[in-house]
This record gives sequence, C-alpha cells and structure tokens, in this order.
Amino acid sequence: MTFCLTTRIIKPEKDIPINNAVILLHGYGGDGEDISLLTMNWKRFLPNTIFLCPNGHEKCAINPLGFQWFDLTKDEPQYILEQSKKAEKKLQQFIDEVKIEYKLKNHQICLSGFSQGCMMSINLGLISKENFNCIVGFSGKIINQEDLVSRKISSTKMLLIHGDRDTVVPPTFLLEAKDFLIRNGIDVKTKIIKNCEHHIPVEASSEGLNYIKSNFNI
Repeated sequence: MTFCLTTRIIKPEKDIPINNAVILLHGYGGDGEDISLLTMNWKRFLPNTIFLCPNGHEKCAINPLGFQWFDLTKDEPQYILEQSKKAEKKLQQFIDEVKIEYKLKNHQICLSGFSQGCMMSINLGLISKENFNCIVGFSGKIINQEDLVSRKISSTKMLLIHGDRDTVVPPTFLLEAKDFLIRNGIDVKTKIIKNCEHHIPVEASSEGLNYIKSNFNI
C-alpha cells in the first residue's frame, strides 16, 4: 500500500511478526527522518514492533526543507485550531491505512510525537473512536482545551515529558495539560527533565521507551 503521507518505515528483523506499531510524529519544520532517530534505540527493545514516521502533510512555511502539521506563521488561535483539524483528518486517514496494511487494531498502536507532533498525538488519542495503546509526548501542549473537551470520545493513557528549560514550548504547558487531562479522566503520567531545552535527550527517550514497553507488555 502507498500511504497518504510519505513515511520512513522501520520494520522488525526478518521473519519476526508485527504485533505492535509506534507512529512517530515530528515537530514543526522537521520530518519523518529526524524523528526516526528515536528508533535506533527503541527497536532493540521492541522486537515485534514496526515504526512509522510520516512527514507532515504540508511543507513548512518557514523551512522549505521540512514539514508541518499546521501553520504557525499566524498567531491566531482559531486559525491554528482549524489548521490542526485538517492535520487530524489526514493523520486519521494515515492511521486507518496502517491498520489495514499491517492488520492492527488501535490497542496495538502507540502514538508518539515531539512538539507539534506531541500536540497532534494528544488530540488523536482523545478524539479517536477507540483508545490507542498509549501516547508518549515530548515537549508539547494542548492546542485548544475548550474545543478538545467538546470532541473527546476516548481516553488513551499517556506519558508527557518536558524539559525544564524549554523556551519554545515552556514547561508550564505541561502542567496545564496534566491538569486538563486529569480533570477529564485521562490516566496521565508526567516527567520533567532537568537542564533540558526543546529537544529529546537520552533520559527522555529512555522514559518513553520504558512506558511503551510496559504498555505493550514486553
């Protein structure tokens, strides 16, 4: 199958059956190739897992070599919300294609993302008709709380990780997200990484991996 999004795919070793999938969503201006670096360590500990790292559906407005899930050149909440909903639809189509191609159900899929990709993962985890296995989000936030609570129909558990020195998406957004998710009945765990700016250090990657392993029962 040709997926609706150009995707970097990392499959298990030959003859190992695929029991689970991790879908990794890059940040603003990134691509599937850069977020796939997480799999260099993760794949050793998740042997029956396929990793799918799609490019955003749009070229990045400020970095023509990268991609975006939604435009950030206009600092207008309603515009950002509308653009993020377009990305949701494209990602829902992509996830449906993945499920068909690899004969998987939602409970076998983890969504993970960095920054803008984290924001999309959270939204998808709450608006899907069925819970995903789990979400691991790095350095993200809730795009629009009022809108999300009005559309929430599922309760995917999640781990949110954030650097305490992040100036791009300040860690106060982690606290806001945690409060929102708890109030809405979501099983959410959080981790603050000390002396960490807007990136995914080894400690954060390891925390995410362990959370996925525990939920995949590996």
